[in-house]
Amino acid sequence: MRLGVLDVGSNTVHLLVVDAHRGGHPMPMSSTKESLRLSESMDDAGRITAEGEQKLVDTVADFAGLAATSGCAELMAFATSAVREATNSEAVLERVRTETGVDLRVLAGADEARLTFLAVRRWYGWSAGRIVNLDIGGGSLEVSSGVDEEPDVALSLQLGAGRLTRAWLPEDPPSKRRIAILRDWLTAELVDPAKQLGDAGKPDLAVGTSKTFRSLARLTGAAPSGAGPRVRRTLTGSGLRQLIAFISRMTAADRAELEGVSADRSQQLVAGALVAEAAMRAFSLDTLEICPWALREGLILRKLDTDMDGGPLTTNAPATASGNGVAPGSASAGPIETVPS
Repeated sequence: MRLGVLDVGSNTVHLLVVDAHRGGHPMPMSSTKESLRLSESMDDAGRITAEGEQKLVDTVADFAGLAATSGCAELMAFATSAVREATNSEAVLERVRTETGVDLRVLAGADEARLTFLAVRRWYGWSAGRIVNLDIGGGSLEVSSGVDEEPDVALSLQLGAGRLTRAWLPEDPPSKRRIAILRDWLTAELVDPAKQLGDAGKPDLAVGTSKTFRSLARLTGAAPSGAGPRVRRTLTGSGLRQLIAFISRMTAADRAELEGVSADRSQQLVAGALVAEAAMRAFSLDTLEICPWALREGLILRKLDTDMDGGPLTTNAPATASGNGVAPGSASAGPIETVPS
């Protein structure tokens, strides 16, 4: 079956078309992206502006047409933090549904962490032991840890690269003072999450997913994307600290000239690097393996696990006291074949 996965994020809209069969692995057929910058289309009341809403509707309609032309039997469309946090999200989603016919589903932050963790587990397999996964998006940082396919801990923290750039680093390039203050603030924000992860157990494998981690790894010497997904890529704490000292002195335009950095993400690269550094330090992680699979692949895998029968992709798991967690022991679908790294 050919499936389309439409991901409406804070920065971009991404359509991934795959051939997916139960018992096998999703094989990518095509990938299309378009800059949306939805998080920048918010007014002071937290509403998506009329301009941002129109751009969202037009983009979803265009990508739905591409999915149909590509022969997709089904389009799985979802949105993350930017739409989730908008005060007019219900009205925006209804307009998208009415004008495009696409039912754009909003994922809870903990579900983002859970589904991404599923993809990481399938990539590395059961022999990886306890995995800790970090995923930096435009609006949030997802953190998960577990020994099964369902993580023991799944957190969504409002520490996204785009969010922190707007709130903390308005100058271009950012000032040393701003960077120092943001570092201290991130350290304080990660104290409680670090305790939750520590209580779950020491990881056997630490992983980073998302475009931010891939870009940071590339800038510290990892193989380019053209080398293929199975090439091992890592990000070290020492390499990351050296990189921050370098890119924090550059303008966004200069960072966009670096290999592996897109113009859309160059502005928030420093904040993303600072979040990565703070998380690795807080969770005592010296090295991260960079996994090519993330949230989109997790959604596809969960869909395959439910026999493509419309079963639930997410759960209404009770949150922790901070409102970001997912209860351990929630039901998860049975495993399919794993992919070795």
